[in-house]
Order: sequence, then structure tokens, then C-alpha cells
Amino acid sequence: MANEANPCPCDIGHRLEYGGMGHEVQVEHIKAYITRPPADQGRAVIVVQDIFGWELPNTRYMADLIAGNGYTAIVPDFFVGKEPWSPSGDWNTFPEWIKSRDARKVDKEVAAVLRYLKQQCGAQRIGIVGFCWGGIVVHHVMTKYPEIRAGVSVYGIVRDSEDVYDLKNPTLFIFGEKDPVIPLEQVSLLTQKLKEHCKVAHQVKTFTGQTHGFVHRKKEDCQAPDKPYIDEARRNLVEWLHKYV
Repeated sequence: MANEANPCPCDIGHRLEYGGMGHEVQVEHIKAYITRPPADQGRAVIVVQDIFGWELPNTRYMADLIAGNGYTAIVPDFFVGKEPWSPSGDWNTFPEWIKSRDARKVDKEVAAVLRYLKQQCGAQRIGIVGFCWGGIVVHHVMTKYPEIRAGVSVYGIVRDSEDVYDLKNPTLFIFGEKDPVIPLEQVSLLTQKLKEHCKVAHQVKTFTGQTHGFVHRKKEDCQAPDKPYIDEARRNLVEWLHKYV
């Protein structure tokens, strides 16, 4: 889900058969999946789910990928126990479903996760990455939390609001050229507004020929021309974290 104000179906893509390398923990009032790096350097990344929830294997795969690059990665249940969207759900009911899962009303959960990472994991430098619905969360969070040193919003964008361009810290936005949920006109508007209002490092990057979900839900047997873009987007994500977290 890329815009709570104008719901559109997400392309579920390929659901990985993946068990994960981490484990589940309780973080105050929410559950979370956490995975640790080979060598702890005091850096952590909050990984925010898409509409299919914190247990989606694809999201845990991305958390493990981030952990493998040197970060404690945590995937909290930002739906706070509410059911995630089901791929077999009736899309006619989606607008009502999403109303109780506002991506800009997660401050209580973000605060809880930040406390956990600092107090229980010894995190001194924290970043955030989100996919789809989680990308909206990242966009929102990066306007409010100076302590979060960097953000990567992957095909997620806050629209219909003028208070979302003064980012507090460096933020990377990743989009697919052929994403039906986020048209290129909206990507262009975001680019323009950030140029006008944002005083910190930022980048808006669009990947040729790619659709919604390509970074974490592309089919494993995707066509050969797609793979370089998937690999590049994942590499860009990690490089952004390395540079700023």
C-alpha cells in the first residue's frame, strides 16, 4: 500500500519460502523479529513491513540481508496485533481495512522500538528502512526523529500533505518506473518539493522497467534483464545505510 488516502492493490509478487535467521521478541506492547550481525558495531536498522505484515518471509529476508551487512535489524509488528492484508482478500474492502492502519500514526511503536534497541541491544546509531506501507512510515519518521540517522523508503511516499519535505536526516527514496501505485508524476513532484524544502542529503531514484514490490517481492525466476536492477537497488539501500548510519 503506497498511499492511505488513495488505496490501490499491491502486487504481492513472489512470497519467499524462507524461515529467517533471527528470532521473535516482545518489545513492550508489540512483537518483533530481530536478527543480529556477525559482529556488533552498535548500529541498528528498523525494518518496516508492507501491508502483508511483519511475518512476511520476504521482509524477514531483507532484515537478514541488512544484518549480514553489519546491523542489528528488527521488524516490529507495526499493525500491533491487527491482521495483515491477505493476498486472497476482497480488494473492495481494502479502503476500510487500511483506515485502522494509518502509516503516520506509529509514533508510539517507533518510540518503543527505539528504547528497545538502545537499552537491550546497545544501539548507538539507528536507521530505518521500509517497503510499500513501510515506505510511508519511513517518510513520516524521517520528518520527526532527528535521532534516526538515515532512512530508505522503498516504493512508499506520503502524499496529500505539505509537512513532509523537511527531512531531519539523509533519506533515499526508491521507486519502480512502472509502478501503478506510485505514478512517475508523483515521483517528480516529490523530487521537486525535496529540492525546494529539504536541507539534508537525499536522493530519489527510479529503476527502469520495474514495478511495485521489485526490491523485496520480485520472483526469483524473474527475467534476466530485471536482476541487475534488483541487485542494484538492494546494494544502494545498504550503501546508504553504510554512508549515514
